[in-house]
Order: sequence, then structure tokens, then C-alpha cells
Amino acid sequence: MSSRAAPKVTVIMGGPSAEREVSLSTGRECAAALRVAGYDVSELDAGPDLAERLAASRPDVVFNALHGRWGEDGCSQGILEWLRIPYTHSGVLASALAMDKTRTKAVYASAGVPVVESGLFAKADVMARHVMEPPYVVKPNNEGSSVGIYIVTGRANRPPELNGEMPETVMVEAYVPGRELTVSVMGDRALCVTEIITDGWYDYSAKYDAGGSRHVLPAELPGDVTEACLAHALTAHQVLGCRGVSRTDFRWDESRGVDGLFALETNTQPGMTPTSLVPEQAAHVGISFPELCDWIVKDASCNR
Repeated sequence: MSSRAAPKVTVIMGGPSAEREVSLSTGRECAAALRVAGYDVSELDAGPDLAERLAASRPDVVFNALHGRWGEDGCSQGILEWLRIPYTHSGVLASALAMDKTRTKAVYASAGVPVVESGLFAKADVMARHVMEPPYVVKPNNEGSSVGIYIVTGRANRPPELNGEMPETVMVEAYVPGRELTVSVMGDRALCVTEIITDGWYDYSAKYDAGGSRHVLPAELPGDVTEACLAHALTAHQVLGCRGVSRTDFRWDESRGVDGLFALETNTQPGMTPTSLVPEQAAHVGISFPELCDWIVKDASCNR
């Protein structure tokens, strides 16, 4: 940094979503890294008065560390656009689009990114009968961090009992056996492929609890599968209109070769906790965590 005053960055985090605790962890980690990078950093737990507090403080940039609905679905981005404060990560349209898993898959398919069969169904119908031949997965259409995931195995005689927190309309998709893979994209660069190894499904606990999963990077894959993962993740980032950093998740059925690779979803504001994947991938290609956060801030915008 020069002798001029350090740019003021407000890290917004927390918020009202089911992913509040993850967001708080991400926000604290990013705030600490930005201080190391030389910024004048404040932290703001986002609530109903978010617009008022930001209008009063007028930071140079907002680092959006919110996760889940309201934080990464275009709502908070709309507030920041209205205030004309540059902010990190994707804009309103890309954020809203990527949060909607069904519409995301339609965009993937139109760009040649492989997807599995899926559909939207009434919660009551899903609990009354098998709406798809098992095995299949039931999940909310607009949540992240594996919130509310049900796996119905091929041996299941009865449909799933969904809890009261599941929405009235849910997404059901064919289950892909095999390996869990993910790719981070930073601007116009796909960083690397990580394989995520767990004892079971890569659920909320596996993602965020210490020891919940093991990450292998770069993933030990055939060259054509690695290249396909990197290419599909970059395509997903571009066709969804993402900016900054995103992360696209895949399942790979290795018995089918590259034809067994399917994109599941794109996260426009990936977690940056101590167990998160993006900082690991950045470090693997030589980008430290403060450097990553610095790059994200410099990429901030409020007009796209």
C-alpha cells in the first residue's frame, strides 16, 4: 500500500440464513486476511438495517461474506447496487440464477455442461410416492452448504420423510455414484480439481466440522477427466455471469470414464473457513489467503 489512507473495506457476514454460522466464520477469516493485506477493515453482522448502516459508513468496498438465501441470492447485491458501493463476488443476476439449482442446470445444459436428470416436485408428492426411480437425491432448490439433503437409496421401499423445514417445492435429482469433485474459478482461471473424501454424503457437517472430510488436491484423475472438470467449471462461471471467485461441484462415476462426469451446482460465494476448499486450491497454485482476499477486493464492482 502507498502512504495514502488504506481503502476502507466492510466485511458483511452473518445474516438470517441457515448458513449464518458458516458466514460468520468466513467473514472473520477474510477480515483478518484483509488486515494483513493492508486494508482498513470493519466487520458488520448483516441485519434489517444493513442499507442504513452502510449508507452511514460509506466504505470503499464491501466484501460480501454472506452465505445462503438473502446473502447470495441477489438480495444483498441489490442493496449494494442501489447504494452504489462496489462489492465482491457475483452481481444480482448471476447470484439469483446460481442459487436456483433448476435454472442453473438449464443454463449448464445449454452450454454443453453435463447434468443429471432432475425436476421440481411438491413436498407432499415426494413424501407420498417415489417421484423418480431410486436412487435419487432430494434437496431444496435454493439453499447451499448441503442444507436439507436426503438420499433415497435403491433399496428404499418407502419415499423419504422430509422434515418441516424443507420447502413446499423441492428438487429431486438422479443419484450419481462415485467420487465428489470440485473446482474453484478465479476470474478467468480454473485453479485445480479437488477430490472430497468422506465416510458418507458430503453434508453440512462434513463440509464445516474439523475432520469432517479429507481433501485430495490435485485430485488423482485421468487427464481427460481433470481437463473436463476445469473446462466445465470455467464454462459454468462464464455462462452464469459470475465474477470474482466461484466453485462448481461435480460427481464422477469412474466406471463410465469422462461420460460419468456431471456438474451439480455452482457456488457464487464459496466458504472461506479454515476447512474451505477455495483457499486450499488457491494455496496449491501459489496464492496465499491474504493475496486471494486482496484480489477479490480489487475485482469488486457495482455495475455488473
